[in-house]
Amino acid sequence: MEANEQGRSARKHQAIMEAATGAFMEKGYSGTSMDDVARLAAVSKQTVYKHFKDKEKLFAEIVLATTERVDAMVDLVAGLPADADALEENLTRLARQFLSALTQPQVLRLRRLIIANADAFPALGAAWYEQGFERVLATLAATFGRLADDGLLRVDEPLLAAHHFSGLLLWIPVNEAMFRGSPQHTEAELDHYAAAGVRVFLAAYR
Repeated sequence: MEANEQGRSARKHQAIMEAATGAFMEKGYSGTSMDDVARLAAVSKQTVYKHFKDKEKLFAEIVLATTERVDAMVDLVAGLPADADALEENLTRLARQFLSALTQPQVLRLRRLIIANADAFPALGAAWYEQGFERVLATLAATFGRLADDGLLRVDEPLLAAHHFSGLLLWIPVNEAMFRGSPQHTEAELDHYAAAGVRVFLAAYR
């Protein structure tokens, strides 16, 4: 009986999370009420408050839950092989996967949502950055340091090199999406950004 109750509670928790995510993405933080969340999750308002103390706690859990998706990207970056003959090919493949992961519509909407509320919740924005993108950058820096030790790259400041690499890839599609309100790129353009970014990176760091 207790297991069934726990199962029902977990399902309601997940339903609330999914409903709130959709509401926050569509209406923003200030435009979303706990009544909206309860209606979309098909639960009572009391049930929402049973799982989450207030809207701020709900928002924080939704934001920080997304950092778990970074694990796959961290593993991908850490696993880049030290192969001199295929360095450009391997970096280009990594760059393309990097672009695919970080230009997904929901990722871009979440980024915009967090930036829009950074003044109100600076600690939350900092935590999302530290547990998410900063982890990827740190892993990328360690990978570039390893490739430098193997003689494949010339890197004095691995973390700065990681920022250069990601900036070359993300500057155009992410900025366009932020200012225009939605992704503007095509898959062919992402292919081009990946290949061109790696060529420029290697021109500076090989």
